[in-house]
Amino acid sequence: MAIRNIRKQPDPVLREKTAFVSRFNAPLHRLLDDMAETMLDVEGAGLAAPQVGISKKIIVVRDGDGIVEIINPEITYSEGESIGIEGCLSIPGIYGEVPRFARVTVKGLDRSGRKLEIFGEEFLARVLQHEIDHLQGILFIDKALRLLTPEEIKNLSKKS
Repeated sequence: MAIRNIRKQPDPVLREKTAFVSRFNAPLHRLLDDMAETMLDVEGAGLAAPQVGISKKIIVVRDGDGIVEIINPEITYSEGESIGIEGCLSIPGIYGEVPRFARVTVKGLDRSGRKLEIFGEEFLARVLQHEIDHLQGILFIDKALRLLTPEEIKNLSKKS
């Protein structure tokens, strides 16, 4: 496993629409392992393949104490609305208020190509949507109702 370099805005890979994965092999497994290690190293909640320079439909997200890997993820169900504060490993130091669905179901494939489905609500739902957006070249700043001022960010960190 290896920690990969996280691409930062305005790297063009972050704006690309990604390709479907059809090969479930050792290089894919290494990429998934590297993505998980990279996400944990920087204390992220999720990571999409474009963020490490790979234009493929692959995400990893934290779910409780574990990590969920989803290949070719697709939101199949959504409901409710939640507005929350988001940041992004590819846009350090910037945060914004972003509307998202409160609950989502995502289907996709695991590292072996087997079907999987995950239900997320509140924070997990937000992370899933944020990472899936990356696969379409969409960044949270594109959806933000407003970006937070440095003073607002400072006040938020005092509350934590």
